[in-house]
Amino acid sequence: MTKKTANDNKNFKKGDYVVYPAHGVGRVTGVEKETVAGFDIEVYVVSFEQDKMTLRVPTAKATASGMRPLASEQVLKDAIGTLKGKPRIKRTMWSRRAQEYEAKINSGDLISIAEVVRDLHRQEDQPEPSYSERQLYESALDRMVREVAAVEKVDREKALELLTRTLTKKAA
Repeated sequence: MTKKTANDNKNFKKGDYVVYPAHGVGRVTGVEKETVAGFDIEVYVVSFEQDKMTLRVPTAKATASGMRPLASEQVLKDAIGTLKGKPRIKRTMWSRRAQEYEAKINSGDLISIAEVVRDLHRQEDQPEPSYSERQLYESALDRMVREVAAVEKVDREKALELLTRTLTKKAA
């Protein structure tokens, strides 16, 4: 079993776009050997340009950490379909819902992120969202836009336009 796992960890190479749950879409800029506490480990060097951040993820822990390749066309289609659905607003306290939304955003799962975007999206005729609602909405939308842009190979503006059109069309 250890052999299989070792092979699984080599599934990202330089130039690949990946999704890291807590940070969104990044690009593997290399695979390096590092010595940490006297142990030689191999790490993926992942660059998140939008955040001006570099993350080093041990290759042996990449899958366990939730790092994954970009969503497939089918998952993207399902996520767009989720946006078209009816928002599900639970009648629980906002603090509890906010925690659930935050967990969904940080799960790295595109469909969960789409649920947050759908549930927090406000139409023109609806009351202004609270500051924390707006923050969560923008965070989820940004994560989704980045992944859609990377999958569709378009810039952020085109991806945002696609998602905005989808969200406004459901109301019509």
